[in-house]
Parts: sequence; C-alpha cells; structure tokens
Amino acid sequence: MHIQTDADGKPLFRKVRKRFDHLSQPRELTFSSYRGHQFFLKRRPCEWFVESLEEGLHQGNVDLWCWVIMPEHVHLIVSPRDPLLEVGTWIGQIKSNVSRKAVAWLKSEAPHWLAQITVREGNRKRHRFWQPGGGYDRNITHETTLESMIQYIHLNPVRRGLVQRPEEWEWSSAAEFSGLPPSHLSVDRTLPHIK
Repeated sequence: MHIQTDADGKPLFRKVRKRFDHLSQPRELTFSSYRGHQFFLKRRPCEWFVESLEEGLHQGNVDLWCWVIMPEHVHLIVSPRDPLLEVGTWIGQIKSNVSRKAVAWLKSEAPHWLAQITVREGNRKRHRFWQPGGGYDRNITHETTLESMIQYIHLNPVRRGLVQRPEEWEWSSAAEFSGLPPSHLSVDRTLPHIK
C-alpha cells in the first residue's frame, strides 16, 4: 500500500514480514512509534499501552515473558497458549487500542500536534501513532536465544543512558526479574522449555 504524508509528500511503504503462527513458540515483538516520535516519554501513553496489553493478554490467552517500553518503541516477548492465535492480529488490536486513545487525547488536548502524525491513504487522511508495517517479529526457537533476548530487552534503557541499572526503569519487567515487586505488568517467570 502506498502512503504519503501531508507534511512533505514523501511516500512511505508498509514493511512486509513473515509470521510463523501455530508453532507454539514464544515470539519477540518490537514495534515503533510513528517516525520515532518519543510518545512514551510521557506517562499517559505508557499507561494506555500497559492497560491495552493487559487486556490483550487476558483475552488472547497469552503469557508475557518480558517487556520494556522505550521512549519511541516497545519490546515484548510473549508466548501464546492458544496454538491457533494469530499473533500479528492480536498485537495489532492492542496497538489499535492505544492509537485510538492517543489520537482522541490529541484531538481534545493538543490538536496542533495532529499535523505531525497525519498521513494520506488514497483520498483519506488518518492519524498514525505507530510506524507503518508490523515491526520486528520472530519466533524464538532456542532457550539460549530466549535468555539473551530477555537480557537485551532489559538493558535497552541502560544502553540509552536513561537509567544506571535495568531494574530502575519503571516501564519494564527488569525489576521483577531482579526480585523486586512487578512494575505495572506481572510476567510469567516459569519460562517453559521451548519445543
């Protein structure tokens, strides 16, 4: 699909990615805000994401193994309990819920900001909270990969200089992995063997 922005007329294209559902394997998901806008530096969008993810985990029968919300992107490791769940559709609904809340808030509280996230799709204009395309999505097939991905995800805020230690970042599962009370979302720490 061809998308162009009103601001500069430059075309954007959806990313194409392969999803491998129905394998009963954990998935690493990474997706970004539109054009790298740092929406998640504000508390409200982080809370909208946490609420939507929590609802999606319950409805989709999905275990959350690891998560971090960065200023302009999100990392998750999830494990569907339902082998028929289409993870792309599932995460798309969560992202859509967050986007709706964000755009509604901007329309009412900061309408001047809407031009920065407005795109044209054919004859229609819409507001984008998320970067087009699905982001990064891969099946995790080895336990050593799972362990290294959890460490990588938790170290994101440290690498960016946002905190000194992973467990200091409020919007992450790192605190819970360090034995502290969960921060916003509790994870499934059992991490079953990968089939």
